[in-house]
Amino acid sequence: MLRRRSHFFVLIDNALSVKAEKEEEQKEEEPTASPFEEYLQTLLQLKTTSADQFDNLEKHTQWGIEFVEKYNKFVKERLEIENNYAKQIRNLSKKYQPKKNSREEEESKYTFCRAFFTTLNELNDYAGQHEVIAENLTSQIFIELTRYLQEVKAERKTHFHDGRKAQQYIESSWKQLESCKRRFERDCKEADRAQQYFEKMDADINVTKADVEKARQQAQMRHQMASDSKSDYSSYLQKFNQEQNDHYHTIIPNIFQKLQDMEEKRIERIGACMKTFAEVDRQVLPIVGKCLDGMTTAAESIEPKTDSQQVVESYKSGFEPPSDVEFEDYGQAMKRTVSENSLSNAKEGKEKPAGKSKPKLWPFIKNKNKLSLKLGSGPEDFSHLPPEQRRKKLQGKIDDLNKDIHKEMDQRDALTKMKDVYIKNPQMGDPTSVDPRLTEIAQNIEKLQAEAQKFEGWLAEVEERMPSKSDSHRRSGLYEIQSNIAVSNNCAQDRESPDGSYTEEQNTETQVKANINPTPNTNPIPTTMPDDEEFDDDDEPLATIGTCKALYPFEGHNEGTIAVAEGELLYVIEEDKGDGWTRVRRNQDEEGYVPTSYIEVNLEPNAKGAMTYI
Repeated sequence: MLRRRSHFFVLIDNALSVKAEKEEEQKEEEPTASPFEEYLQTLLQLKTTSADQFDNLEKHTQWGIEFVEKYNKFVKERLEIENNYAKQIRNLSKKYQPKKNSREEEESKYTFCRAFFTTLNELNDYAGQHEVIAENLTSQIFIELTRYLQEVKAERKTHFHDGRKAQQYIESSWKQLESCKRRFERDCKEADRAQQYFEKMDADINVTKADVEKARQQAQMRHQMASDSKSDYSSYLQKFNQEQNDHYHTIIPNIFQKLQDMEEKRIERIGACMKTFAEVDRQVLPIVGKCLDGMTTAAESIEPKTDSQQVVESYKSGFEPPSDVEFEDYGQAMKRTVSENSLSNAKEGKEKPAGKSKPKLWPFIKNKNKLSLKLGSGPEDFSHLPPEQRRKKLQGKIDDLNKDIHKEMDQRDALTKMKDVYIKNPQMGDPTSVDPRLTEIAQNIEKLQAEAQKFEGWLAEVEERMPSKSDSHRRSGLYEIQSNIAVSNNCAQDRESPDGSYTEEQNTETQVKANINPTPNTNPIPTTMPDDEEFDDDDEPLATIGTCKALYPFEGHNEGTIAVAEGELLYVIEEDKGDGWTRVRRNQDEEGYVPTSYIEVNLEPNAKGAMTYI
């Protein structure tokens, strides 16, 4: 019993001594670190630095992608501006384009109008070039950068994912290596302690053989465990060193290289886009220059003299200027000497003064001698226009009809050839299928030819009645003869109608009242005087043959007409001769023509053709 107890105390003492020795060893190991621990500390610092580099690269690459997005947004706003500008330019050009009406034909005669229309067309083409800029910016930059952004984001995500994964793997390997190292260290210390304990037990004579054997087996087991841990640690250390070498010399450098390539491609792509941004504008410069050259050429083509001559040609009436007004010597007809015996006769002569001579109006000149340049719409034969203008209108109408006739003839010839082909080659078509169209074209040609003949007849009539220089001299002499005859015979009855015919007073006719619905003034105003007749130089105003009341207002813009107000009472001095116009007088000096359908006429019973027109 005492022997067992003493043996127990020996074990306690041994345990205490082992503990004390362990503490001393720990105190001794604290001041200095082992080479392996120093290596691990260096490795930890390297891994921390690598993680910091990944963070820096991640921030930089993200900033690069944001820059690409900003530049792409800049391009998008630029192309939107180009589209809006082109749209506004097109709308401006369209707004000032000539409308499809008769006014366009008038304006196209003048060089400054044609230059402006050319400028509008060139401006429309200029707007098209800005649309081309917008389209090229969209297809060559905006769409490409949008697709590239998606690709570079995915690539960047892949590279950093691989980097993080490699970093996590090396950290995990390092932790396993550290674990193997600590286990090997622990097993070595346990084996040393077990060996020391065995040696003490073996040297102690008081310890039983069984205890010594047990301590020996324990020491051997600890040595075996330390040997196994050493083997595991050694193999894993080699593995870790290989992985670490691959990590820092292959994997991480490859990832960094890919990130660098990605960054260089991004910068290169931005540079290429900026170059394209400039080239897009440069590509349209030649066409823009041609547009501007076209505007300049149009401006230089303006000819003021030609345009002013066009105005002269457009409004030339074709009338010859009137001859000089002759002096009317009323004293020549008396041929007698005033004496004391003829005083009473002189008084009687004073009581009956000679009629006041009234100068005749120049054809189509309004009161106050103003020429009206307002040419409104009129009848089909353009009889409301002056001779020269009427001739031009008729000639233009004939030219248009001839063009239509030639067009129809060309279609007829083409269909005739087609029919001949069908006759020779029935498999190509039915010859009778062309006949209805040929019949229709023939009818159209007949209508157009009839229409052209009608206008040619009017044109021949105008050209026959147009004055020439020889006719002007002849009429001037005739005018003097008629004037002298009128003075000598004191003929105040002859009056000239708007169409150039003369009328005389006749006996009483039956008064008839005809109700005519007033219509717009479509009756032609007389335009020319006959070649052998002029306004007579009566020594008295035309006699009044009735009165009239204006049913509707009439402005009287055309030459030779007079303006009247609704309800106004006027004197009739010449009745309607079938052309729809009646000559009236307001006072001694104001007279002219008004539409017969606009007035209610009451002729005197003894006037020629006394009638009532409503």
